[in-house]
Amino acid sequence: MPRFAANLSSLFTELPFPDRFEAAAKHGFSAVECLLPYDYPKEELAELLKRHGLQQVMFNLPSGYWEAGERGLACDPHRIPEFKEGLETAIEYAIALDCKRLNCLPGIMPAESCPLTIHETLVGNLRHAASRLAQLNIKLLIEPINVYDNPNFFLHRSSHALAIMEEVNHSNLYMLYDVYHMQITEGNLASTIAENLSHIGHVQVADVPGRNEPGTGEINFNFLFRHLDAIGYDGWIGCQYDPLLTTEHGLEWFAPYQLQSSPA
Repeated sequence: MPRFAANLSSLFTELPFPDRFEAAAKHGFSAVECLLPYDYPKEELAELLKRHGLQQVMFNLPSGYWEAGERGLACDPHRIPEFKEGLETAIEYAIALDCKRLNCLPGIMPAESCPLTIHETLVGNLRHAASRLAQLNIKLLIEPINVYDNPNFFLHRSSHALAIMEEVNHSNLYMLYDVYHMQITEGNLASTIAENLSHIGHVQVADVPGRNEPGTGEINFNFLFRHLDAIGYDGWIGCQYDPLLTTEHGLEWFAPYQLQSSPA
């Protein structure tokens, strides 16, 4: 059965961030993920995970000024030192939280830079990060994101992500397959996931349109979750969606899977 992780950057947002750990455990999750944990001391977050019996399964590398629309640093040739410094910060948090996956958002293409230089910068940064994280047994992920929500984002198709991964040529680089973004960009979810399963290190879900909980839009999640089981996906599925009403009301879809995602 699928295993689900609550994304604490989008679920239980009616609560302060530290209180969301308890809420996730109370509602049957044994794992969590988030966008960016860096506003809180890693020691505090580690204690919250331990107190509530939760596993941190993924978070993003530092991604620039998020509130201003930045979505990653890895493709910006002027910010390579900042990217590498952020990687080391993320490693400190990953070790403290015993987190085995870090996601790299490539970023918005800087308008003043040559497209070839942007491409080469991303490949070089990914190669460096994949090698550095391999030493620590932490998987590096890259995530394609739809350009309707994030115009000029560098990476927006699964085929593009796979081509970049092939060029980086490092065994410690995987794709984060976000069902919401890929349904908008390319569709054909089941076949794409099956064909590239060995390259997918994490899956996230939200329905289309609206990025709300499963069952509110056009995606057949009952089929998709059965499909992930059938093809042998054994990773976590991150619930990164915006509840249509309240988080608790939006968890009705989760009831059949709750035992599989709850502490033993």
